[in-house]
Amino acid sequence: MVLRKLSKRDITTKLKAMQEFGTMCKEREAEVVKGVLPYWPRIYCKISLDHDRRVREATQQSFEQLILKVKKHLAPYLKSIMGYWLIAQCDTYSPAASAAKVAFEKAFPSSKQPEALAFCKDEILNVLQDHLLKETPDTLSDPQTVPEEEREAKFFRILTCSLLALKKLLSMLPKKEMQSLEEKLMSLLSQNKFWKYSKHSVPQVRSAFFELASAFCQYLPELVKTEAPRVCPAVLLSIDDSDAVVCPALWEAVLYALATIEDCWSHVNAKKGVLPKLWTVLREGGRGLATIIYPNLLPFISKVPPGIAEPKLEYFRTFFSSIIQGLSSERAIASPSESSAIITAFMECLRFAILQKIDKEDDQRQIHQMLIYDQLIPLTNAVLREPKLQNGPLFYQIAETLSSWEAKAELSNDDGTDEVFQKLLSNFWDRLLKMCVLHVDTLDADEKSLFAISGMLEILQNPKSATKPNNRKSLKIRFTDEDESERNTENGKLTEVRNSDSEIQADLQCRKEPLEDLVCNLAELSIVYVNEQKSEQHLKFLSALLNSFSSDRVFQVLLEQGNDTSSAQAESQNEIKAHHESPSVQFLYMNLITWLKEDWRKDIHFLVDILYSVLNCCNSNDERKIVLDDLTKMDLQWIIFLQIIQKACSSTTKLSLVSDWLKGDTLGERLVMLADDLCHLGLKPIAASSESSSSERWTLLSLVLSQHIKNESLIGETFVERIIDKLQAALSKAKDLSEAGNTEPSVSFICDVASSFFSSVKGCLLMPSSEDLLLTIFQLCAQRQDVTHLTDLLVCKLKHTWMSGVDSLVRQLRTTQKQSTFLHKSALWVKNQIQSSSLDVKSLQVLISAVSDLLSKLTEADGQSGYLVGAYFEHVTPNKIEWGKLHESLSAEWMHKPLLEGRLSMNCEPLGSRVRLCGTTKLPGHLCTSALLSKMVLLVLENGIVHGNDDAERKKIDNIIAELLYSLQWIEELENPPCLLLEYLHMLEEMHITYEKFSTLSNTSSLQQTIFDRSQEHGRLWSLTMAKVIHVENTVSCETKQLFKTTEGFLPLTEGRLHTLQCLSPFLIEEEKKELVFHCVAKLMTCTQTELSSTDGAFGCLSILNSCLNDRSIDCDHLLPGILKIIISWKNDNEDSFLFSCNLKETSAQLLGFNIEVIRYLPLLLEYSTAPLADNEWDFIMCSMLAWLETTSENHSLYHVPLVQIFACVSCDLASALSTYFEAATPETTENLPVNLISEWKEFFSEGIHNLLLPLLVKVTGENKNASDGSFQSSVLTSLGKALTYISKDQLLNHKLPAKFVAGQKTNLPDKLQTLLNTLSPLLLFRARPVQISVYHMLYKLMPELPKFDDEDLKSYGDEEEESALSPPAALMSVLATQELLLENILECIPVGEFAVIQPLSDEFCLVLGYLLTWKLTLAFFKAASSQLRVLYSQYLRRTKSLNKLLYHLFRLMPENPVFSGPTSEVPNKDTKTFFTEELHLDVKGTGVLSSQIPHLACSVYHITLKDLPAMVRLWWNSCEKRVFNVVDKFTSKYVSSVLSSQEISSVQTSTQLFNGMTVKARSAAREVIATYSVDDIFIELIIQLPSNYPLGSITVESGKRVGVAVQQWRNWMLQLSTYLTHQIRIMDLTSRAQRTS
Repeated sequence: MVLRKLSKRDITTKLKAMQEFGTMCKEREAEVVKGVLPYWPRIYCKISLDHDRRVREATQQSFEQLILKVKKHLAPYLKSIMGYWLIAQCDTYSPAASAAKVAFEKAFPSSKQPEALAFCKDEILNVLQDHLLKETPDTLSDPQTVPEEEREAKFFRILTCSLLALKKLLSMLPKKEMQSLEEKLMSLLSQNKFWKYSKHSVPQVRSAFFELASAFCQYLPELVKTEAPRVCPAVLLSIDDSDAVVCPALWEAVLYALATIEDCWSHVNAKKGVLPKLWTVLREGGRGLATIIYPNLLPFISKVPPGIAEPKLEYFRTFFSSIIQGLSSERAIASPSESSAIITAFMECLRFAILQKIDKEDDQRQIHQMLIYDQLIPLTNAVLREPKLQNGPLFYQIAETLSSWEAKAELSNDDGTDEVFQKLLSNFWDRLLKMCVLHVDTLDADEKSLFAISGMLEILQNPKSATKPNNRKSLKIRFTDEDESERNTENGKLTEVRNSDSEIQADLQCRKEPLEDLVCNLAELSIVYVNEQKSEQHLKFLSALLNSFSSDRVFQVLLEQGNDTSSAQAESQNEIKAHHESPSVQFLYMNLITWLKEDWRKDIHFLVDILYSVLNCCNSNDERKIVLDDLTKMDLQWIIFLQIIQKACSSTTKLSLVSDWLKGDTLGERLVMLADDLCHLGLKPIAASSESSSSERWTLLSLVLSQHIKNESLIGETFVERIIDKLQAALSKAKDLSEAGNTEPSVSFICDVASSFFSSVKGCLLMPSSEDLLLTIFQLCAQRQDVTHLTDLLVCKLKHTWMSGVDSLVRQLRTTQKQSTFLHKSALWVKNQIQSSSLDVKSLQVLISAVSDLLSKLTEADGQSGYLVGAYFEHVTPNKIEWGKLHESLSAEWMHKPLLEGRLSMNCEPLGSRVRLCGTTKLPGHLCTSALLSKMVLLVLENGIVHGNDDAERKKIDNIIAELLYSLQWIEELENPPCLLLEYLHMLEEMHITYEKFSTLSNTSSLQQTIFDRSQEHGRLWSLTMAKVIHVENTVSCETKQLFKTTEGFLPLTEGRLHTLQCLSPFLIEEEKKELVFHCVAKLMTCTQTELSSTDGAFGCLSILNSCLNDRSIDCDHLLPGILKIIISWKNDNEDSFLFSCNLKETSAQLLGFNIEVIRYLPLLLEYSTAPLADNEWDFIMCSMLAWLETTSENHSLYHVPLVQIFACVSCDLASALSTYFEAATPETTENLPVNLISEWKEFFSEGIHNLLLPLLVKVTGENKNASDGSFQSSVLTSLGKALTYISKDQLLNHKLPAKFVAGQKTNLPDKLQTLLNTLSPLLLFRARPVQISVYHMLYKLMPELPKFDDEDLKSYGDEEEESALSPPAALMSVLATQELLLENILECIPVGEFAVIQPLSDEFCLVLGYLLTWKLTLAFFKAASSQLRVLYSQYLRRTKSLNKLLYHLFRLMPENPVFSGPTSEVPNKDTKTFFTEELHLDVKGTGVLSSQIPHLACSVYHITLKDLPAMVRLWWNSCEKRVFNVVDKFTSKYVSSVLSSQEISSVQTSTQLFNGMTVKARSAAREVIATYSVDDIFIELIIQLPSNYPLGSITVESGKRVGVAVQQWRNWMLQLSTYLTHQIRIMDLTSRAQRTS
């Protein structure tokens, strides 16, 4: 099946089948695979030639698997497949060819391969000859199915592969088989078709043909000689083939043909057919193939016989001229490799031509002159003029050639060869001089050409270095001596030998003189142009010459050219000559100094090069030092000294010339003065110097500090220290400057200098001045940019600088025992920063980052990291006293929440800072210290660094993390943490300073023990911290539980133990809690009167009991009444201990604490006790509650005292608990109550509660008009408000508040009711949420009672012509007007439809909350009013535009996506819960998610408004501008309409209203109601359709079936219904109206 698939035409099918075949060959048994062999040759021979290359590759890979499986069993089939196998190995697709070769190697070892080919050679030749001579595109592929283009491509590929396969066969066959092969190939070579392949249109075919021709020459030379008349024209006449594919094979064939066929030139017309084509190729620069063609030129011309090359003068002229012309082509100039190949070939052929023996001396001289004058010199001139060629190999080749000629010129021979070469050299130097003079002797000389000349002369001076710049190969063609040349020319052999140093480095004496003459001439010309014309390019050229040829002779020539001076100058020059004998030094003082002082030059490096040339000619180091010191004292540019030192650092030779000067005092003092000037100039609060000159001077400082030669500084050590001191002093001043713009350049430069110094100078940080500099830079990086006034770029540079400094410090501390003052000083500075309480979050973050980076560097100190980090920790960590002060600095505000929630109990005034946190901008020191140290701990743990005793280290680490958790708990306990602390928490998260991170790096059991120990000792916040850790870890250790296992375990109770037990109680299991309760009850039973209020007495035990009972996780109901009896006994024994109706001003904190715990116990008793209470017990609870409330009411002026505030809260909470208890009472529960208890509660106690608390609310809010949720009043107001929500309507109407009336207020309400409204309504403006919510609940109970008082005046409005209006309750409207004014200021800038985020519990929050609550009350009032009154009230709202304002505000307060995320109702519903589907619960205490309260309330108000005032909303909507119109429509349709439609449809379905003869059906899915009315012969059907934007859009009424109704009558009815629709939305009202109309 697989073999059948291989014959398919589809490529993918064949490919998959071949891959499957290969897999089968690999996996099946050998015997199975052998069965394929008879069919394989036919398949292989066809598919191995397939057009698709992937198929061919897969074929060879599968063939390999077949060979590996069948092995020698393939032998019988070899002859039939070997020809195609050989063709496959020459496949033009490399992967396929490689696969075929691999298969061939797997079948035959390399030693057996020739034999295998010999065995099949006849069959191979037959296949190849068929392909080369017989096959056509149409015979190889089916013309019917294969496109012509594909057929031709396949044919040309097989032609190429066949030619290459024949070459491969020739190369691999044994020599003994060649003769028999030669006979068989005669028939092939006799065919003209075969030779025409040399001119084939396809380059691959031509290339393969020439490769085969080379193989014929190599392996069958005799056959080639026989076929010479065909071979030579085919090869030589194709010499101009310019195809890149063909060219390499062609030139190989050309050289093989010339070497194999002695008389090859006789078979072609060289002068007409070969050489003209060659000249054309050379003139065109090789047509982009110079690297292939030109290396073959020398072998080629060496094989040109004398007869062909005559006359030689013209022959060589044409040859070399063509090469030079080709070099000037664009392609050759653009390509370095092309031009290099051309130049190299030119020089090789030139040397060959020079060595040719010419019989006539005159002819030889003419040829030599022509080669020098007309070829070599013009070529050199062309290269000098073309910048792209100047870096080529010509100058190196000339140097080599000169070395060869000079060697021959020095050898004395009888035949006069030495004279010939001497003349040749003389001609060369003469012409070279003339050419160079032409370039130099002009004012506008080309600078690049001048530098090329100097470069050429440098190369000619030192040919040994000439071979190095281009990494030239050591193997090169070298011509032999003359005799050898003759012999080798005859037999056509060239020798390739290795260049030796002795040949390259020939005796240069014969070259020195003409070269120096040339230099002197050029220098003389140059100095003339410099002196007379001020030519800059000539001065640079002179510098380059002197750099290579600095000798007294050259300087003397330069001095002689400057003699034409004035008398004053002559006198000065004579004085210089008297002091300095050396011409070079004289030149320096007479010329060079003048040039150096000219400050208009931007580039002066060439003048510094001249200076080094002068120094090189000086006689001694002392003379050099004197010269340089003189220069130093002169007012020269600093860039000159910078370049002198830079060049010295880059060359040991130059360094040796200036080393004495560098170490000297003259330069050192100048550099110290420079440092001082730079620092003071840059740091003054005035404009800085120009940046470029400053940059050069800073670079000079950096260089002399950081550059070291052989571990020694460039300048003296004392000068290094003095410069560093200057830098450190400058940075210290930079910290105190207020304007960053003045400091930036200098600080940046100091960074660069310091960084370079730290990173490159070994041992630099052992100097005190260096450590001070490092500390200053560290301090700049460890402070925020607002303090340092540094830019981001400068901070990055400073950080890099001190990091490199610490790197160096760490490396130095490894090798020395010396202590680092930097680490000690930086640690103390950091400690002072974090304890000073002067940091904000950003400052702390920057400081932590800097210290972290420092620690990271210290951890890299191999062997010493533990010691260094440990020492740093010791210096930064506070001691016990300092920790204590940090604890005291934390505000005591945190206590309010845990005390109020009963998690902690206290009977003393809290200690701690009284500083208010509101508005603070700096973090407390404790937070900064714990954060920084914790980050250090985490870094240490991450790197696994331990120093010293493990237990001691563990204890230190635990103490630090405990302090961090203490800080976090302090923030968590604050009721409203300021934004600063929230930013601090965010920073900790960002920097991964968390308990979770610590727990992943270390075991936390010892940390828990540490916190537990502190909780026992100190209690308070430590106990809350302990509870937090236990909650996170979700486990309580055995050691912790030992505290309450026995009575002795927690007695005597201290504050620490009490708080520990209170915080532990939620985590204990039931048995453990019971045991604890039993201990407490036992202790209570034995308490004496003196122990009631002590921590170790009743107060402590009650506190623990309350904590244990709080979550109702233990079953101890039988104990609760007993505890009540104990409390009653205490009251009977000493009533003074109970704060009944008394003044608390002199009351002790202990007694307050005791009463608070007693009061807290009573709600728990009511909630959890199942045993009935006796009459006297109920009397105690009720009377005590009222007495405590009296105390609360009488002492409202003391609410600022924390414990009094807690007392007031728990007293009100007890009243709330009792109200809840009696409200929830059922007949079943009241059976166990005393007979008259319920009536007493309603008639006396409940009345008593609200008679006390309602006036108290008025008093407290009156005294503190701007109290907010964050103030001390908040908790009292919350508990007080909660208690007042239980007040009944009757109790409100019978209140005992003082009368309150407003002048000019229109009202129909009774005085008492008006007083209540006037008293409570303004409290909706109160800036405290609990007050607003409680007042709302009280007023909401009154709203249904108010409209009836306006009914009596209703008649007086009916007869007026104008539309009348009636105000809703004036007290509410007055508040609403005030709220509207305030709200307009807040929301007017926010576009309608854009959500305004209100910060919870802010003043804006309270204002918006009061506004929305006022509207809820107003809407409730509307709902309770009759339809006639609602019209009047609506008219009032329309006139005041209050409703319009409300709707605009609602579309700023409702979120774009009002999804409800809180607990939903129990009714299952697959739809998304929104603020419109979920009911809003406004609880005084249960604040829930405050951020969603305003949006939810706004949605609730909008929902009610649409439901109860649809017509007014529709009028407003229709009057809106287009954008608002669309926003309202889209929002209402999407979120509200579906809710209201469902409610309306449901009301129809559930309606009990009956009509005579009318039936109503509702379809909720279609939002429609169908009403059918049938009386006698009349039948009417109405279809009432609700719109998608209900109730904004109008309800449509369509007629269904109707019988017995006239058309006109029906139209009248429909018109009446449509009119009614604009005012009435209720469907049931509409249907009843329709029924009445009909």
